[in-house]
Amino acid sequence: MISLENAGYSYGSRAILENVTQELAAGSFHFLTGPSGAGKTTLLKLCYLSLMPDSGKLEIFGQDVTKLNREQITQMRRRIGVVHQDCQFLNHLTVRQNIALPLLVAGKNIEDNMENLEDLLAWVDLDHRADAFPEEISGGERQRLALARAVIMDPDMIVADEPTGNVDWEMGQRLLTLLVELNKMGKTILLATHDLNLIRSIKGRVPASVLRLKGGQLDLAGAQL
Repeated sequence: MISLENAGYSYGSRAILENVTQELAAGSFHFLTGPSGAGKTTLLKLCYLSLMPDSGKLEIFGQDVTKLNREQITQMRRRIGVVHQDCQFLNHLTVRQNIALPLLVAGKNIEDNMENLEDLLAWVDLDHRADAFPEEISGGERQRLALARAVIMDPDMIVADEPTGNVDWEMGQRLLTLLVELNKMGKTILLATHDLNLIRSIKGRVPASVLRLKGGQLDLAGAQL
């Protein structure tokens, strides 16, 4: 699914990631952890093609991303669902409309996908809030909205940056359960988190590994839970 070989990224003269080598298999589940400033968000951005490595090699879905043109990158991004910690929505659109937005951007007909959209609303327990606006829903509901929006295009991989960072333990577990269900459906999951208790709570539910970033490099990469 993802293959990094001595990949690096720098902001100006400051190296954020150096010589990162790791493979993520299709259908696998990974936590990405490490101290603040270790490069977690930068690594995630490489994995969902918001950034390109400035050294080494990055392959996604078997393709060298540095050799793709703009249209190919756009098509590849549609196979990757992204959940940001700081969820951004269009406040003039309802919950249902925000979830459907990626379909519109991709030129798909909403009516043709309405059954899937309604099923997705129920799956994240937002069917009763479908006509509410983002400013009217809670933090936990916003995170579930972000997850629903990330998976509406049926991506092969979900990349989540601290999705439970702004919610309580119970809601964090609800979100993790949804991600576990996606993984059992064959989706690859890469989840960045500082919460070690959240990481420990997955034990016995699905096979998972922990990737630890330290000083811009992966430390103890692939430690199994």
